[in-house]
Amino acid sequence: MSSVFETATTPAAIPITFVTKSTWDAIRNELPAQARQFAEANGFAAKPGKCLTLPAADGSIAQVLFGLEDETHKARDPFRPGALPGLLPPGVYRFANAPYDTRLAALAFALGAYRFGRYRKNEAPDVRLVPSDGIDAAEIARMADAAALARDLINTPSNDMGPAELADAARELAARFGASFDCITGEALEQGFPLIHAVGMASTRAPRLIDLTWGDPAHPKVTLVGKGVCFDTGGLDIKPSSGMLLMKKDMGGAANVLALAQMVMDAKLKLRLRVLIPAVENAVAGNAFRPLDIFRSRKGVTVEIGNTDAEGRLVLADALALADEERPDLLVDLGTLTGAARVALGPDLPPFYTNDETLAADVAAHAKGENDPLWRMPLWPAYDAWLDSKTADINNAPSGGFAGSITCALFLQRFVEHAASWLHVDIYGWTPSAKPGRPEGGECQAARAIYKLLSQRYA
Repeated sequence: MSSVFETATTPAAIPITFVTKSTWDAIRNELPAQARQFAEANGFAAKPGKCLTLPAADGSIAQVLFGLEDETHKARDPFRPGALPGLLPPGVYRFANAPYDTRLAALAFALGAYRFGRYRKNEAPDVRLVPSDGIDAAEIARMADAAALARDLINTPSNDMGPAELADAARELAARFGASFDCITGEALEQGFPLIHAVGMASTRAPRLIDLTWGDPAHPKVTLVGKGVCFDTGGLDIKPSSGMLLMKKDMGGAANVLALAQMVMDAKLKLRLRVLIPAVENAVAGNAFRPLDIFRSRKGVTVEIGNTDAEGRLVLADALALADEERPDLLVDLGTLTGAARVALGPDLPPFYTNDETLAADVAAHAKGENDPLWRMPLWPAYDAWLDSKTADINNAPSGGFAGSITCALFLQRFVEHAASWLHVDIYGWTPSAKPGRPEGGECQAARAIYKLLSQRYA
């Protein structure tokens, strides 16, 4: 269980009282006179995110006041309590009253305690939380621990997180939960997965396809595919330096499917899980794939390279083709794929695509319920013709620049034929500036929402 939760009985846990502008007068009037005077002297006005520790007569902390938005506030953040770990002195705490959503507040508290400390001392806050009554602390810890895995993998720079290291992380996860593990490289990769090989062949770090399976084969089949581009120069269509700056996060799809897999296996859901991660580095060298090259994909579809910087959809295509051959009940892919998605929806709201109306409704509901935002966008059939090529079956990057996220989804859809249901999510995998419960850096996106969907279906 995540170390942020205190499971032992702790009568001395310091109470955290949540206040809003509308409740502050009543709460202030109930404070002891000395505490009320201290709050007034410090100008505490119950503004969202404001925190004040009230002293006891012996100098210890009597309680904590923390401001939230009023219930009528249209931009109310259920993760606001996620700021607390960075504000509180060391100690054990409890919620004295209910925030907007006690479960999400506890999750935000756990997520907000994350720190990435691999390369410099950056200790996690020395705070612990006694879970409120009725809260499933094990479930919250499961999600927080998985989010930490995704964040750690994304935050690790590419010199220490190449295709081999990503495979090692997947191998360790498989060993932890008794899953089987395989990794396809070399000639087998070149022959069986030509697009994955083409994208990764210019790097000195060999491309590979990571394959993890877990669970009872008799259970419903759920396959997760994650884009594992460990660094993306853009290839011969090279990115400017500003565009390369965050490309260590281009394996964010892989990091998030591993986080999702960890949640699924830890919860022992009744499904047969398969995880496929095409792990590559899109590098520049004399043998790099070129614009207008044509490759025959695993599915047999010939693909003309319109742009070598649209490499994520290429590696996902071969992995999706393999996944689809098994006819899974649900096929999910996650990838940091298009700048167009960020232009349309920004970094915090990934678009998702599916033609399954029931799945779409369930994804939207769980995204809202878990404060793991997702927004449905259409697999617009009229744009499918934009993928046409004069010399191959399909082009990976249509010219024109319109609807980039949609055309990427339509490209991937060409490689999914037999799965009963398919979900594609175009994530960003990064928090550009810190928010409560979401430190700046690598982020776990879509995984919690999809996990809750799977929990509902396959508990």
